[in-house]
Amino acid sequence: MTRLPWVVTAALLATAIAYPLTAGDGRDAVSWAIVLLGSALTLVHAGLSRGWRTGLSVAALAVVVSVLFEAVGLATGFPYGSYTYSDALGPTLLGVPFLVPLAWLMMVWPSWLLARRLVPAHRVGRVAVAAYVFAAWDVVLDPQLVQAGYWTWAHPTPGLPGIDTVPLTNLGGWLLAGLVLMTLLDLLVAHRPAALPDHAPLVALAWMVLGGALAHAGWLGLPGSAVWGVLLSVPVLAALGLRGRRRPAAALG
Repeated sequence: MTRLPWVVTAALLATAIAYPLTAGDGRDAVSWAIVLLGSALTLVHAGLSRGWRTGLSVAALAVVVSVLFEAVGLATGFPYGSYTYSDALGPTLLGVPFLVPLAWLMMVWPSWLLARRLVPAHRVGRVAVAAYVFAAWDVVLDPQLVQAGYWTWAHPTPGLPGIDTVPLTNLGGWLLAGLVLMTLLDLLVAHRPAALPDHAPLVALAWMVLGGALAHAGWLGLPGSAVWGVLLSVPVLAALGLRGRRRPAAALG
């Protein structure tokens, strides 16, 4: 069972690699597969590492918070800006396609695990880093899914330089949603010891952001989000590097 997260991760990465190589209905099927595998990875790793009751609680938390934020966003334009979903994402709950809460579930657990590695002892810092990673992931993902026709923004500008299809309000909304969700997740999970290392979800996170940036630059014609994916990853990579250096120094001391 301890190998299961790696099996799911391998399938997820293979499917993500296939995305820019497909088109039309095939690309839609790949998109669904990515989200289903990513959400399965969260559920499997959280369940095996923290207990299945906790894993199911993580899933329920992500679904409830995502549906509430998305339903309010659709009805009011707060906090993301005004947007509409297409019919391509299938059935909905309160106007929110079923695939959307699963995408949040895919993103929330690796984002929190990375923050836990970077800020193991301070809740406020851990929540802030997790929300940053959560929002940065969306900076790469959102232009790709707008390009695929899954949703559209009523007022896509002003946006980040190089991204003219997604407004800055969306980034602000994801940061706010991330702070709320990660605070609740941290309260739920932080005190529970881990029975498995967190390598598999972190590999998935790294590939989905940096590999996604590569796909945007090389195959999808989205150079702006590719650059932002790399730029937003730099602080995290630097922090991981510094933390890796401190550990040998502490051991020597």
